[in-house]
Formats: sequence, structure tokens, C-alpha cells
Amino acid sequence: MTTTTCQEKANQPSMKAWRVHEFGPPERMIFETVSRPLPAAGEVLVKVHAAGVGPWDAWIRAGKSALPQPLPLTLGSDLAGEVATLGSGVSDVAVGDQVFGVTNTQFLGAYAEYALASAAMLAKKPSSLSYIEAASVPVVAVTAWQGLFDYARLEAGQMVVIHGAAGNVGAFAVQLARRAHLRSVVTASTKDIDYVRGLGADKVVDYHTQRFEDQVRDADAVLDLVGGETQTRSFQILRRGGKLISTVSKPDQDRAKQHGVTAAFFLVDVTTDRLRQIAALIDRGELKTRIGAVLPLADAREAHMILDGRRAQPQGKIILSV
Repeated sequence: MTTTTCQEKANQPSMKAWRVHEFGPPERMIFETVSRPLPAAGEVLVKVHAAGVGPWDAWIRAGKSALPQPLPLTLGSDLAGEVATLGSGVSDVAVGDQVFGVTNTQFLGAYAEYALASAAMLAKKPSSLSYIEAASVPVVAVTAWQGLFDYARLEAGQMVVIHGAAGNVGAFAVQLARRAHLRSVVTASTKDIDYVRGLGADKVVDYHTQRFEDQVRDADAVLDLVGGETQTRSFQILRRGGKLISTVSKPDQDRAKQHGVTAAFFLVDVTTDRLRQIAALIDRGELKTRIGAVLPLADAREAHMILDGRRAQPQGKIILSV
């Protein structure tokens, strides 16, 4: 049995992948040759054309993930590519299909020439987008959708305050809010005011020169993409019964009680259905993506230098082109 397994492993094609054997700074990332994985039941092997880079990748690399992450691991979750092999029980996609989505619930495996992905977290790529553009969408667009509609449960006419509106999640949240006929008040820096207005924000608060508490009252919900002091100050701008939803940190429940509001933190749950809905909106021209930097896969360490603030931060999503 052992001989057969070793023989199979020896015959397995190899690929390049960015691996972490010990948690730490970007210097701990190793670009190494590993065996190409085989899909299990419900999985798809994707030939990766582009992989998205997000702050959660840096948290995982540094050992600060909200989820347990056994070592060694391959970094990366967002991807776009071509279906290479199907595991058993997969019927929604076929070999050769162009897909986009997320690898798995651990957010691992995409910084590679081939990646295993759960079929339940993939969908057909929006036809109007390149692979590079498509890889910028899954986690951030689904996060924005879930924050506004699954957690805050907002409906047309209600008011939402979106903190960090010029960021990758925020930009999708502003566009989705406009499409759902929500009244959006957003916070952004001076240089981003025109950008977020162009996305459809109803009112923009320049956090460099204004305090949002002086500009808004009785909001139905706050979508907190910033955390820290911004989150703490946000309780006072909600109406009683309002909701504070954060993607950054767990809100103070005692403070929520004092203000008569509900407050929650959530981790995104990317599904095929949600990706299909977002792809349809993109192909109808109702949602736009923003690419900040495109680096070759071999330069993933450089991308993490950007995440860690050791290089200039681009406006928009960082993508690795494979």
C-alpha cells in the first residue's frame, strides 16, 4: 500500500505554490514546487489564471486568523480560472468552464498554478470580466451583500452608514445600496470623495474634516468596515432597534444594549447562488470592479509587503496573475 501511494505521488504532476511553514512576516512565504492536488468529492481542481489578495491572507500568514490554520499551508482564497478536473458528485460545472469564487471555508490554496475549490463556492465567471477582474470580486462583493441584506436586512428607503466606503468591500456596498434604493451615508477620505459619489453614495462625510456623529442621526444600520474608534462612535448614530454590522471586529454587546441596538460581527459565507447573482449584476453593468495592482504569481511576497504597509497601497484590489 505504501509503495503504491509513494509511486502515485511520484507520478503526480507538480506545480508552483506559495507556502507558509511557519507564521510570520512576508519573508516567511516560500514559493515552492509541490504536487498538484487531486479533487475529492464535491471539489474542483481549477487551473488558476488569477488570484485575489486580501487582508485576510495577511492575517492567515501572520497566524492571526479567526480560524485554526494548520501548517504548512498554501495561501489565497479568491480565484478565477478554468476547471481542470472534477471530483465526484460535481454537476454544476464542467471541465473547461471559466469559473470564479473561493477555494474553501479555510480561505486557503489559491496562490498556486492549480487550486482545489469547493464546487459550492464557485460559479461561472462573469462573461464581461477578464480573469484578473473576476478574481477581484468574490470575497469582497459577497461580504458587502451579506452585510447589507443578510445581516442588516435593509429594505428600500432605509438609511445605512457605510464606513470605509472607498475600500474594496465598501465600494461594492455603496453600489449595492444604490441598486436596492437604500439611502447611503458614507465615510471616506478627502481624496476619495468623488470616487464614492460616482459609485452612488447619497451623502459623503469626509472623515478628515468632519465627525460623522455631527452629520447623521437615526440610521437604520451601520456597516462597519473600519473597526476601532469608528465602530465605538457608531452606536450613537443608530436609531433604537438599529443594527451595527462589522466585518472587522466583534462589537461591544454592553454598549449595544445601552443604545438599544443589535450588533454583530460576521465572516463571509461565499456560495454559488450568491456568486451567480453578483455575476448577473456585473454582466448587466450594475456593479463595477476596481483593480489596484496586478503582480505576477512569483511576486506574491511583494503583494504581502503592500498588505503590511511596507509598500505604497494602491486604490483597488491587488491581483496575482498566474
